[in-house]
Amino acid sequence: MKPEFENIDLIKTGKRFEIEVNGYAAFIDYREMGHQIALVHTEADPELAGTGAAAAAVVEKTLHYIEDNGKKLLPFCPYVFAYIKKNPDWKRIVDERFDGYDKL
Repeated sequence: MKPEFENIDLIKTGKRFEIEVNGYAAFIDYREMGHQIALVHTEADPELAGTGAAAAAVVEKTLHYIEDNGKKLLPFCPYVFAYIKKNPDWKRIVDERFDGYDKL
């Protein structure tokens, strides 16, 4: 994560994990089911395009949240799936029953 994103707080609403950067948002839509959190869609405001890090920062902060809260991840979002594939140490929080687990 780029240093400029490290001190930005992760905000959890009823359906999103979100960070705000210079008044713009990067977020992940999620569903929470007991001990699992399904991440379904990652998006950033167009004004954050080109930073290359806002989406990665919200993903990393969300993964830390999931781990810190003893939850298991279901990475349905293609961006999150690719992020974990690129950073395989995060596979530790993916639920082993996830359909694409063996592809990570």
